[in-house]
Amino acid sequence: MSARPSNRAPDEMRRVSLERGVARYAEGSCLVKFGETHVLVTASVEERAPGWLRGSGKGWVTAEYSMLPRATHERTRREVNSGKPSGRTQEIQRLIGRSLRSIVDLRALNERQITVDCDVLQADGGTRTASITGAWVALHDCLTWMLTRQMIPANPLRGHVAAISCGIVGGTPVLDLDYAEDSTAQTDANFVMTGTGGIVEVQGTAEGAPFSEDELLGMMALAKKGIADLVDLQKLAIA
Repeated sequence: MSARPSNRAPDEMRRVSLERGVARYAEGSCLVKFGETHVLVTASVEERAPGWLRGSGKGWVTAEYSMLPRATHERTRREVNSGKPSGRTQEIQRLIGRSLRSIVDLRALNERQITVDCDVLQADGGTRTASITGAWVALHDCLTWMLTRQMIPANPLRGHVAAISCGIVGGTPVLDLDYAEDSTAQTDANFVMTGTGGIVEVQGTAEGAPFSEDELLGMMALAKKGIADLVDLQKLAIA
């Protein structure tokens, strides 16, 4: 394989930062940066669960995702003006929500909803994986805010969750694709995993020739390493 456009090693992530408390009014917030991909994440509490959960004693965690008009090289139209989110946006929102619910005891929320908003300020590949990783920090701080006000009896958070992309580029598995690699990769995959190594979701697509089981395992090994590093960064962020 020739050198990656960023000159990173195949198992090397971009520089990642997690900055807490960046939104004054939100119960939890995080500015997450995966290289040149920057996402503002906020977590907000509502004193009611969705109607279909009323009377169940369970709460809910959901997510909304959007890309600001100049997050990319050209201005994109705000989706609110088109009447509904695109299929891609809906898919990413559902992925973020599923990822967060995998590590939350929903009964401990007691018919409240937490909405996590992920707004992409700047995109250079991996916006959904950055969103999930930063969303955990925002959610953690939101739940801590609720605990300090005795809104919940115990912390519903059962662990960490983070996400990373992998791909096959030039025949080699690589970690954390930026846009230059993502747009030319033979295979593009996203891995969502917990801090204990549990698999929440794997999304993998062959853009050209199908990928082999060995290549899948190679990407999985890279993802495990990357997510372990991201969880360590989450722990440092909230320390």
